[in-house]
Amino acid sequence: MRPDRRRSRKPQAGAPLTLTVETVGAGGDGVATRDGVRHFVPHALPGETVVAVPRSRSAEGVRCTLERVENASPQRVTPFCPVFGRCGGCAFQHWRRDALTAWKRERVVAALRQRGFADPPVAEVRSCPETTRRRATLALKDGRLGFSEAASHAVVPVDACPVLRAELSALIAPLRRLLAPLAREAAVALTWTDSGADVLVRAAAEPGGWEERQALADFAAAHDLARLSWDSGSGAVPLATARPPTMRIGEVAVAFPDAAFLQPSAEGEAALRGAVLEELGGAARVADLFCGLGTFALPIARAAERVVAADADGAAIAALTAAVAANGLGKRVAVAARDLFRDPLPAAELDGLDAVVFDPPRAGAAAQAREIAASAVPLAVAVSCNPATFARDARILADGGFTLAAAIPVDQFPLSPHLEVVAAFRR
Repeated sequence: MRPDRRRSRKPQAGAPLTLTVETVGAGGDGVATRDGVRHFVPHALPGETVVAVPRSRSAEGVRCTLERVENASPQRVTPFCPVFGRCGGCAFQHWRRDALTAWKRERVVAALRQRGFADPPVAEVRSCPETTRRRATLALKDGRLGFSEAASHAVVPVDACPVLRAELSALIAPLRRLLAPLAREAAVALTWTDSGADVLVRAAAEPGGWEERQALADFAAAHDLARLSWDSGSGAVPLATARPPTMRIGEVAVAFPDAAFLQPSAEGEAALRGAVLEELGGAARVADLFCGLGTFALPIARAAERVVAADADGAAIAALTAAVAANGLGKRVAVAARDLFRDPLPAAELDGLDAVVFDPPRAGAAAQAREIAASAVPLAVAVSCNPATFARDARILADGGFTLAAAIPVDQFPLSPHLEVVAAFRR
C-alpha cells in the first residue's frame, strides 16, 4: 500500500515566518495565509502580527508554534495560569471574554449558513463560570502528573489547576506523590460528584502488594474520597468506597458509574437543562435520545406524562433504570438500552409523541435526525457540542419540514473552542 501523502509531515524548512493573523479557526488556532497556504498558529488573535515557526504540514495547511507577538491585538489579555501555552487543556486564556464569546456565537451562525440557513435565529451566548469544571483526566508519566502538552504526548506537570473545582485541584499534588511509585504511566480521571470526589486510575498493571493497596485506601480515607478505583484493563475495581458516588438530577439521585459521561460543570448542565425545558414547554409525551444518566429525562418527567429514554451506554442505562425504579417513576419513564447510531428510534415510534430531545456525541445523529424528519412529531429539541454536525442535522430536519425556531449557544467550555447549542425545530 502506498503511503497516504495527506498525512501530516514535517516541512522542508522551519525558518521563522512573520504572519498576519486573519481569523481564528474552529480548532482555536489563529489562521494566516501566506503564498496561498493557510498557517495555523496557536494563541494568536485576529489582526495580530506574529512570528511563528512551521512544525508540520498537511492538506489543511502548515501547523506552527508561536514564537512571539510583534503587534498585539487590543483583545489580548494576560493568562491567569502559569502553564498556559504549554498545557493543552486551555486554548483561550489570552483572549478577552467578550470577543471570545462573540467568536463562538459566530461559529454557530456560520455553520448554519453553510447549510443553507440564510438568517439563523441564534441567540446570545449563555456563558458559564471559568473555574467550575467538575471532571478532568490527568496523565501520569515517569513521576509527572498533569495534562498533555498541546499536540504532544508529553506531560506538563501541574500541582493545581485553576479551571477545576477547588476540591479536585487540591488532589493533584498529593495524587502525584501517591501514584508516582505505583505506576510509570496512568490516566487519572477525577470527578466531583454529589457524594464527593471520585478517582479512577487506569494503568497497565494492578497495584502490586498489600502495602500498595493499603496506601491507596489510606489516601482515600485521608482525603475523604467518595470512591477510589483502579482499572488495569479488565474494568474498574473499587479499592476504597466511603460513599457510593451519586449525582442528583432534578430531584432524583442517580448512581454514578465509573468515569461515566457528565456535563463538565453543574452550571453548564443547569443552563442546558433550562434551555431544553424552555423549548419543550408543556409537552406531555417526550423521547429523550442519547439520554445518558437522565440529564434531561428526569427533569422532563416532573411535568410530562410519559418519557422514553434511550442510550447505548449500558452502565448509564442501568444506573438510570435503578433510579427510576427507586423513585417510583416506572409508569412515567421508560428506559431502553439502544444503539441510536445503528438502530435509531424509527419514525413510526416517534409519531405518537409531542416532542423529541436528542443529545448525541460530537459526531451528531444523522441517522436519528432522518427518522425524526420522517415522523409526525411536531417538535424536536437538539443539543449538540459540535456546531458543524449540529448544522448538518439541522439541515436534515429542515428538509423534512421543520423550521429552526431558536438556537441557543451555551458556553460551558469558556477557555476552549468548544460550544454547546440547544435548538428548537417546529413544524
